[in-house]
Amino acid sequence: MVDDRKVPEGYKVTDLGIIPSDWEVAEVKEAYGIYNNLRLPISGKIRETMQGKYPYYGPTGIQDYINEYRIDGEYSLIGEDGDHFLKWRNMPMTLLVTGKFNVNNHAHVIKGLKNQTEWFYWYFYHRDITAHLSRQGAGRYKLNKRTLETLKMTIPSLPEQKAISETLMDSDKLILSCEKLIDKKKKIKLGAMQQLLTGKKRLPGFSGDWEIKKLGEMSRMQSGGTPRTEVKQFYNGKIPWASINDMTASRKYLRYTEKKITQEGLNNSSAVLFPEDTILYAMYASIGECVITKKEVSSSQAILGIQCYDQILCVEYLYYYLSFIKYFMRTQGQTGTQSNLNKNMVQNINITLPSIEEQKAIAQVLSDMDLEIKALEEKLEKYKTIKQGMMQELLTGRIRLI
Repeated sequence: MVDDRKVPEGYKVTDLGIIPSDWEVAEVKEAYGIYNNLRLPISGKIRETMQGKYPYYGPTGIQDYINEYRIDGEYSLIGEDGDHFLKWRNMPMTLLVTGKFNVNNHAHVIKGLKNQTEWFYWYFYHRDITAHLSRQGAGRYKLNKRTLETLKMTIPSLPEQKAISETLMDSDKLILSCEKLIDKKKKIKLGAMQQLLTGKKRLPGFSGDWEIKKLGEMSRMQSGGTPRTEVKQFYNGKIPWASINDMTASRKYLRYTEKKITQEGLNNSSAVLFPEDTILYAMYASIGECVITKKEVSSSQAILGIQCYDQILCVEYLYYYLSFIKYFMRTQGQTGTQSNLNKNMVQNINITLPSIEEQKAIAQVLSDMDLEIKALEEKLEKYKTIKQGMMQELLTGRIRLI
């Protein structure tokens, strides 16, 4: 029971919580049409013979493009089955589609009757409906049409629906614009790496021939190691112990590790302590991933520690060079139970090498690009957080636009 004294003026108590007095609560079937007769289930094999320009949607996005369409207009899609329902906090539960398209039989097709189609799209966008789902085996859930029809939702006036939708659409446009800019900056950085790390483009003030040297000639390499026995006390210490997961979760620098081992654990293995500014290089699984340590760390045998001879090779330059050739190195992995590299293969990597001063200048240019991309990514996350807060306030009527 909600204490009436806690209900703000202009609001009322409903089955869906406290909402504005002029909002209604209705079942989906009372406010929207479900047009599943427009769905067009086509197998992937048949779609291969029908390639074209019209999108073919599943419950979470476009699956293909074919040469015909069945639907034309603006509709919202919500999944009929799948495991994506469990990811409602971080993954959209609905799609908004406009134009000529097709939908398979794993999504419901929704259109507004007397309400905006966009309102359905936004209302169920990040909504938890797992309590209304039936189970189809382990981890797979179903939202059947009958259940969808009886789902309750709040309905503001049509003008307020439009105002809320426009505000959230504007937020989406800002996010999309930022995502496109990040993608553009990443492509520019990749182009710069291709030019600068091969000597095709020289920075102002530098000239002279480059050398090609083996990485093993310019660095000291050691493999990591794991304690010989899985004794719990080995992993309750203060010495950072880096895994490949720690590396892939980092950006350029490794500052945090999930596990820490004891000195006894370090002594009970072939692991060594890598000093700050060692490059950790993944030899298994995510072959070619690399980071620069910013503290002393130990690591598993899946990781090679590379310590540059400072007078010859700049660690930052090597980081960008190894990142640049990462996908090539993955093709060089030895096949077996798991693709991998060995120390000898890494020692024999050819490095195109300018002077140490030019190495540092190139690394600085690429580092500045990284900082710009990082700033944009932080801005993108801020936009997404703001949008999430706006949705919580606008879709519940706690903030009114009209």
